Formats: sequence, C-alpha cells, structure tokens
Amino acid sequence: MILKSFFCIIVEQSPVQLNGVTLQYDVGDSTAQPRFESRPSSPSPPPDPPPQREQWGGKYEFLLSCIGYCVGLGNVWRFPYLCYRNGGGVFLIPYFIMLLVTGLPLFLMELSLGQYGAAGPITVWKCCPLLKGIGIGMLLVSSLVCLYYNVIIAWTFYYLGMSFQSPLPWSCEAIANARLCQVRQPHTGQKLVSQPGLCLNERSITHWTRTQASLATVGHIEQVLGVVHSEGLQDPGPVRWQLAICLMLAWVIIFLCMLKGIRSSGKIVYVTATFPYLVLIVLIIRGATLEGSLQGVQFYLTPDWQRLQNAQVWNDAASQIFYSLGIGFGGLLSMASYNKFDNNVIRDTIVIAVGNCFTSFFAGFAIFSILGHMAWRKNVPVGKVADSGPGLAFVAYPEALALLPGSPFWAILFFLMLFTLGVDTLFGNMEGITTAVIDEFPVLRSDMKKKTLFLAVLCFGFFLMGLLLITEGGIYWFTLIDSYATSFGLIIITLFMCIGISFFYGVNQFCQDIIDMICKCPPWCTKVLWYFKACWVFCTPLLLLFILIYVFIEMYNTPLHYGSYEYPRWGMALGVCMGTLCCIQIPIWAIVAICRESGTLKDRFRKSIRPLKTWRVTSGHQSVTPQMVEVPYTVNLTDADFTAQQWENGTSDA
Repeated sequence: MILKSFFCIIVEQSPVQLNGVTLQYDVGDSTAQPRFESRPSSPSPPPDPPPQREQWGGKYEFLLSCIGYCVGLGNVWRFPYLCYRNGGGVFLIPYFIMLLVTGLPLFLMELSLGQYGAAGPITVWKCCPLLKGIGIGMLLVSSLVCLYYNVIIAWTFYYLGMSFQSPLPWSCEAIANARLCQVRQPHTGQKLVSQPGLCLNERSITHWTRTQASLATVGHIEQVLGVVHSEGLQDPGPVRWQLAICLMLAWVIIFLCMLKGIRSSGKIVYVTATFPYLVLIVLIIRGATLEGSLQGVQFYLTPDWQRLQNAQVWNDAASQIFYSLGIGFGGLLSMASYNKFDNNVIRDTIVIAVGNCFTSFFAGFAIFSILGHMAWRKNVPVGKVADSGPGLAFVAYPEALALLPGSPFWAILFFLMLFTLGVDTLFGNMEGITTAVIDEFPVLRSDMKKKTLFLAVLCFGFFLMGLLLITEGGIYWFTLIDSYATSFGLIIITLFMCIGISFFYGVNQFCQDIIDMICKCPPWCTKVLWYFKACWVFCTPLLLLFILIYVFIEMYNTPLHYGSYEYPRWGMALGVCMGTLCCIQIPIWAIVAICRESGTLKDRFRKSIRPLKTWRVTSGHQSVTPQMVEVPYTVNLTDADFTAQQWENGTSDA
C-alpha cells in the first residue's frame, strides 16, 4: 500500500513519456483504474516525397523518339554501301536473319528492362547489383559517341551554310575553282576547262589527266578539315575557327532541346524524325528523272549469290543491325523508362526495328539513283563514285548534287536531312547520359537550376573536348574514336547484358515481368515470348560471341588507315584502351558488389545477383503511403514494413 501511494505521487509529479506520448493517471481515487489520455507530441514533418518521374506525353512521342534515335546517319551513308559491296540484293538475306536473331531480341530486352524498372542505365541494375558496371559502361560509350557525333553535325552546319550560295562552292561553276577544274592532255600539255556544272577528274576522262584531285575532295579536305597541314595524330595543329563556331552552335541547340527533358525533346521529334523521310521521297523522285539513275539502282540491288559464302558478309550484316538499332548505348533503355508501365513494349519493338531497317533499304534508292547519274555524266562505272561514311555524305554526294539544275536547293535539302538525322541520334545518347546521372542524384530532377547547371557543364565539357576533333589533324582523332568507341567494348557490354538477364536475373522471371506489363495486350504478344526466350538464352549470345571474335581477328590483322595515312601502334593502342575502359567497368563493379556483401564468397555472389527490395516496388509503380495507428501510442510504418512480407513470400524466387 505504501509502494502504491509512492508510485502515484511520482506519476502525479512527473508524467511518464512513452514513445513521444504523455501518459497521465487520474489518482484522485486510489481504487480507480488508471485512465490513459493520449496526447501526441507535435510530429516531425514528413520527409519530402521523391520527385515524380516524367512520362511521355503520348505513345507517338516515344515511337518517334526511338525511330529518330535508331534512324541515323549510318542508315544513309553506310547501309547502301554495304549492300552493294556484299552482293547487292543478296545482302538483305543475312541482314534480315540477323535482325530476327540478334536485333529484335536485344532491342526488346533493353526496352523491357527500362520500362519495367522505370530507371536509367545505372539505377536499373537494382535487378542484379552484380552487373551495375554494364550501366556505367553504357554511360562511357554514349559519352564517347556524343564527343565525336556532334562534330559530324558541325560539318553539316558548315556545308549547310555554304549551300546558300549559287554556284555551290565545291562546283566548277565557282570562279575560285577554275584552276582546280583544269585538265591537261598527257602529251601536249594543252589545257581544257571543264564544262559548267561538271567537275572533271581523273575518273571522268579517258584521254585527259587532271592536275588536281576531285574538287569536292579538295574542298572537304583543305577548306573544311585543313588536314593537308597535319602529319598525323601527333600533329593536330590549330583549331579551325569556322568549325569551332559550328560546333558551339550545335551544342547550344542540343542544350536548349534537352533542357526540359522529354517534355521538350518529345515535341521536337515530330519534326526531326519525320523530315528525313520527306527529303528521301523528294530525292528518290528527283533521282528517278535523271539519266543513269536506273544503272545506279541496278548496281545497288544486283544479286551476287556467291557472296553468301563469305563470313565478312554475315559479319557486316550483324554489325549493321547491331549499330543501326542503337543497342547497348543506354539511350533505348532511358527513353523506355519514361513509358507507362502497361505500354505494349513488344509492339513498339517490332514497329521501331522494322521501320529502321525499311528506312535503310529505302535510303539506298535515294543515294544510288543520283550516284548513278553522276557516273553516267562522268562515263565511269557506279562503283568508281560510290563511297561510304563521311566520304559519301561530304564528298561524293555533294559532288553529285552539284551536277543537278538548281543544285543549291538540293544541297540545302540534303544537309538539312543529315542535320535532323544526327540530332535525333544525339538526343538519344544524351538522354542516356542525363537519365543515368539524374537517377543517381535525384535532387537534379527536383531542382531546375541545378539540372540546368549540370546540363550546361556537360555540353560545355563536350564542346571543349570536341575541339581536338576540329583541328587540322582532327580527322585522324575522329577516325580513331569512331573506330574503337563502338567496337569490341560495346559488344562485350551487350553480351553481358544478355547473359546477365538470362542467367542471373532469370529469363523466366524476365518474361514474367514483360507479361505483367502487357497483360492487357493481344494473346499473340505472350506467345511470341517463347521465341525471344530461345534467342536470349542461346542464339543471341552465340552470335554476339561470333561478332566479337571476328572484330578481334580483324583488329589484329588489319591496320587502321585514313586515306594513305597508317595509324602508328601507339595510336591503335590508345583506341584499344578506349574500348577497354568501357567494358572493364563490368568486372570492377562486380567486385565492388561482392565485397559489399557478407559471408563466404559463394554467399556474397548469391546476394549480389539477388534484386534489391526497392526494385519491384519502384518497377511495379506501387505507391505505399505511411499510415498512423493508435495502439495506444503512435507507430509510423515505412515502405519496408509493407513490402518485406511480400518480398519474402512472393518474390524471393527471382
């Protein structure tokens, strides 16, 4: 009785604090039961919710963005050349086989991973922390591509500006080129000035030899690149200020278009993704009216069935599919992460991939019809004027356009098309970089000032590094980065992505994830997954391994050239280091993931390939709000309290 009175006195003098709640007893009647009165203290303000992730304004924005990203310069300046070099129409057989076995499965894998995870190339690997290095490797590959790809846009700006002149600066009608268009008779030395609009060279005259190289080639090499003043990689020389202005203008445009993310770039693609098709149609119609165009198309499509026995043809087909679809750069994954969760990703894969391949084939008619006309004007075989890469876009085709009536108009159309093709592809690569960084640092998404500063620093940094590529010897560095940045390193990254999803994350679980997203779609979508499952587990990894081995063999046996310049060994070693830097991120971050776990090495490995608990909550777009329960004091429940039981019961088999 004494203890009870003593306890009541203490309680009356100092109320008890329990879990932030004051407990008071009414001791007026010692025999009465204690009465609890809950008076919660002022709760601390809840943490700010994470910033809402953006989504595409409509499904057409996503489709056009992906089509614009995939349909790039390679569709215009590489595929037609590969087609005629590898047997004409016969090349379409290995091309579409590689599309079905390699292109479509990898394209669907990257889109599905991004859409289900709703995260960029780095954060999405919560599904398998061991493979986080794949995302970082994608980031590095995209950075190298952005570094040199915008230089092409700078060249396009320069030529576009020069096209607003009549006559064109690289045509023989220009007064400044009169000397370059003179030819001599071999024995008498008598001069002959070419006809207006026809640039004569050693390939176009049977009994006359020209004093200089092709005028278009001279204009590109001397006036634009200034490469004749450089001896190689070790002698870059000064920056070409005209190109520096064009490069800065290109990065300013990219900065402004990327400033508001997909809200701005998603609207711009309505123009940039459709304009190239309009130009291609116009060029095909114009080319069909020219003499010699049918010979060019015939040269483009004439089948040579013996070429199917050559391994080089199959490697070219696989490489073209691989690079033209933009697989492994992180751009597809990032753009898909802004989709709605129930978007039909299988339908999008088929539409985008088939549309990309159709564009490549379609562009060949626009290219070879006009090249056929130029060959007819010069009285040479079409193979003598055909070229690939920058040589086609900035040398052969502009020279062919200079032969047409109203040549400035056609040149303006062509370089505007190249500009839109390049900008769309650069949008995708830049989106891959920015999404990866912003997902790792979410404060950039919620604070517009910090995001603007980050994007400005990123674009300005690329501009400064790109100045090396527009020096007098910059074309040598451009060719080096172009040859190695997307070589074996990109293939290794994609190979590990395919193996990691198929065997570490689980191909059955991945297919189930896709079914969860497309559950409202037609039944054929789920049935076709059996085909993709077979490709992911068996066919696609084997073909990627074949491409990788072939690339290594070719790299070892074939020295790198630009024209007559052969790259030194230290230059090729530098290129190999660039490719290695991208793919070596995979083992580095795998070791980091294993070291962060506890237990034996086997236990650590098993834990590092197990998805994080936040993976399915984020990817499933579930929203769990904390609740308050009176019991008689308050308990704040977090997301983990709601998802832990679900994780243990329903998803531990992943």
